[in-house]
Amino acid sequence: MSTPAHGGELRRMFGHWATGVAVITSRGANGRPVGFTCNSFTSVSLDPPLVLFCVARASSSWPLMRPSNRFRVNVLGHGQRALGRRFTSKDTDRFAGVDWRDGAAGPVLEGAVATLAADVVSETDGGDHVVVVGRVTDYETRAQGEPLVFYRGEFGTFTPSHRLSSADVA
Repeated sequence: MSTPAHGGELRRMFGHWATGVAVITSRGANGRPVGFTCNSFTSVSLDPPLVLFCVARASSSWPLMRPSNRFRVNVLGHGQRALGRRFTSKDTDRFAGVDWRDGAAGPVLEGAVATLAADVVSETDGGDHVVVVGRVTDYETRAQGEPLVFYRGEFGTFTPSHRLSSADVA
């Protein structure tokens, strides 16, 4: 049995798990759009339709979004690396110069490969993060193309080696 990893070592180990990249958006109390890049988004249930994401307790964006009790997930495509980086920045208007439109629960980023709106169902303690569960109220697959992927601290792409058939799934 190995000893528990700590700090940077554990972060590097977690980096060996590839994730998709999404931008979570909503509106602040002042009506202004708010958003942040997230790689901890996943589906939870089809019935009822639930999703979740995790956000750092230190986030400056989530406290602005929380009062709306709604959020939008914009799944980024492989050509949207700059957009993914932009929504991680601290000292900039993240929406300046970005193509987006109003949507139920929050801004829809143009070019996203998929997008969904959700109402917050719960928030749970997740250590240095908050686990937010939402009930899907609307969704749309918007563009063709491969997703943007986060792996070992870098943005990248996904290229399937083959499509799964029913024989591949046990």
